[in-house]
Amino acid sequence: MSDAASTPTTGGTDIALPVLQAPGRAIGHGRIRRSRASRWRAIVLIGVHVLMIGHLVKWLLVGGETLSPVEPSESMEFVKRGVVNAGLVFFAIALLSTLVLGRWFCGWGCHVVALQDLCAAMLRRIGIRPRPFRSRLLVYVPFILAMYMFVWPAIYRWGLVPISERLAFLPDLHAPPWPGISVELVREDFWSTFPGVLVAIPFLLVCGFACVYFLGAKGFCTYGCPYGGFLAPLDQFSPGRIRVNEDCDRSGHCTAVCSSNVRVHEEVAAYGMVVDAGCMKCMDCVSVCPNNALSYGFGRPAFLVSGPRKGATAPRSRHDLSWPEEIGLAAVFLGTFLAVRGIYALIPMLMAAGIAACVSFIAWKAWTVLRRPNASFHRWRLRVHGRRTFAGTGFLAATAAILLLVAHCGAIQLLHRRAGLADGRVTIPRQLVFAASPMRLDESMAAAAEQALADYRRMRPVWAGGLALTWWPGVELRMAWLEACRHDFAEAERLMRRHLEVFGPVDAVAVDVMILKALQLRESEAVEWGLEHLRANPGSTGVAMQVHRLMEADGRSSDCVAAIEAILADLGDAPRGVRGDRHAAARLGLLRVLSLALITAGDLARGIEVIETTLQIDPSSWGGWLELARARSLAGRGESISEAGERAWELRPTAETAASVVTSLERVGRIMEAASWRARAAAAAEAAARDQASTSTSR
Repeated sequence: MSDAASTPTTGGTDIALPVLQAPGRAIGHGRIRRSRASRWRAIVLIGVHVLMIGHLVKWLLVGGETLSPVEPSESMEFVKRGVVNAGLVFFAIALLSTLVLGRWFCGWGCHVVALQDLCAAMLRRIGIRPRPFRSRLLVYVPFILAMYMFVWPAIYRWGLVPISERLAFLPDLHAPPWPGISVELVREDFWSTFPGVLVAIPFLLVCGFACVYFLGAKGFCTYGCPYGGFLAPLDQFSPGRIRVNEDCDRSGHCTAVCSSNVRVHEEVAAYGMVVDAGCMKCMDCVSVCPNNALSYGFGRPAFLVSGPRKGATAPRSRHDLSWPEEIGLAAVFLGTFLAVRGIYALIPMLMAAGIAACVSFIAWKAWTVLRRPNASFHRWRLRVHGRRTFAGTGFLAATAAILLLVAHCGAIQLLHRRAGLADGRVTIPRQLVFAASPMRLDESMAAAAEQALADYRRMRPVWAGGLALTWWPGVELRMAWLEACRHDFAEAERLMRRHLEVFGPVDAVAVDVMILKALQLRESEAVEWGLEHLRANPGSTGVAMQVHRLMEADGRSSDCVAAIEAILADLGDAPRGVRGDRHAAARLGLLRVLSLALITAGDLARGIEVIETTLQIDPSSWGGWLELARARSLAGRGESISEAGERAWELRPTAETAASVVTSLERVGRIMEAASWRARAAAAAEAAARDQASTSTSR
């Protein structure tokens, strides 16, 4: 082997480590060849990104339906709602192929691995080669996350919920009825399950760059990736592995170029193959072997290896922490993960895992600066012979600031949790709060509302009188609801309008603003505000409907028709792509409201014409067909009511649908047809009752 250095471990034992230089430079066994496999892998990973970008660009420019995201996290929709999508198909293929080929997907198909490799290459350019951080406990995080994401929902639905229903002393748990298996390989709203750009970019920086800088190459794969939590165990059953022949001279070139932190030369010497589940089959080790002793081949899987070969010594496990440090680090990881996950409704679970892993490393490194005579981090010497350096002092100060920020996030999370518990005790129905004569809270609900409001106020940003660092979406809305429950409609309106100012237009929130204005006997102001909002946001169909209701109640249906027609005229031509889809949806919603306003204003012919136009655009609207039946009955066109009713029934065969058709038919005196539809309504009601009883029994 090449020149070795004696390095003390945490336990105080000296071991010999080979000093291997960068590829392309000479060492004891000659020059390390540049990996040809890395070039091919880079091409493949670039191709993966080209396909991803092309998929997104196609959706943005063309719009309409597109292939659902080819992302393993989409598989969660199956255990939650029984949905088979492209992500599930892709993940199933990755899992099944891993059983045969080994853990190849991580090395050759993962965009986060590509990002980590890019970061490692950039760091090497400036002379930084991050040392892999080795923890015995944190390596189980990916498996735990995998169980939580993909297995826990099934255990909850089919295990805990039925048990809680049978055992009275357990908390009452609920799960929506299992809808059965459905296939959704295409989707219109491609980005609906992804975070926004302001979250996606920090996510990639944390999981791609920070994890490599602090934890070493493939740091996120090791300590944060839930998909690896499945792929790593399956790799142990795979016959496809990196194997060695008798030509190996233990040069160490393979270990020097391995970006998965595998001690390749030690494993092949002990077992004749690589058994480490971290091996991602990148093939760099095979490509640089000076004797061509390594190859990828099929044979005995790793789980059948009981020990090292005769005369060989098993590789010694190398860890950076003692067991007390491991336990302390696990506590830091868990605390950080719980503190930052979902904070301000921004940080997703995988990003929280990456942040927690980096913070854990930083905390451990600060501990070594305080407790060990010598400590360093990359090029910085933090403590030398018991004396802390200027860099060490700066590192400790930065660590304290990071931990303080984490603690602050934890405090905000606790406030949110406590406020939510108090908020949940205010159970007055919405219709009683927004009624003409609102119901007052009882004493216990009033106290709970006061407690929740106090905590929600503390969760406001510091510049708004609270303790948080930014706005938490939804907090202002919860405060508005509680203020409405306390009959402070003016304050509730102010809070909802501020939510709209901070987070942008939300149709349901804007509708509630109008309702609150009306409850304060400011109906005209509510209409004007709604029309102004609608001009700026023509896709707010709920606002348009509320404008119609208020103007109808005021006897101004003709004015409503004119206002909606003016907004439709201002829409202009539809652009292409996703914006075109939104434009079409906005136009369709306004046309539906216009049809109602026309009918209310007495212009039945035009109202029916507009309804028919909307049904040409969207023939799958059962409500549109029912409205057409109603309009025809008002116009005395009884012969075509059942035709519209049949189309509605095909789309939604329920008792409510049939009852609506009965009303329309009876209005024009078609009694026999109405009787037939009344029988349908009774049969549908009986079938619904049987289904509900069957669902309750099965649960």
